[in-house]
Amino acid sequence: MGRFANAVEEQCARLLDFYGVAWEYEPRTFDLDVDDEGRVRDAFTPDFYLTEMDLYIEVTTMRQTHTTRKHRKVRRLAAIHPEVRVKLWCRRDIERLGETHGLEAGAA
Repeated sequence: MGRFANAVEEQCARLLDFYGVAWEYEPRTFDLDVDDEGRVRDAFTPDFYLTEMDLYIEVTTMRQTHTTRKHRKVRRLAAIHPEVRVKLWCRRDIERLGETHGLEAGAA
């Protein structure tokens, strides 16, 4: 797996490559909450940036705690930076696309 946090992120990268979509992995972190002294209390680093679409993608593993937290961060980012486009992709959607095109997680 190497550079990705999990197999679903790796599979997402393979799908983007398959479709010829230019992407960067975790290129930017957005501060979501900063205290009065300027210390970052909460931040969000979307998994992928689709350069030609000017769109950030966050991949969720579908564990409810992760999904809820990620939805909250996506909403917070949209409230603070309405100019930033970000979408949340669910694990099952990526896996279905991968199966359709024979791109199993971890496959070479």
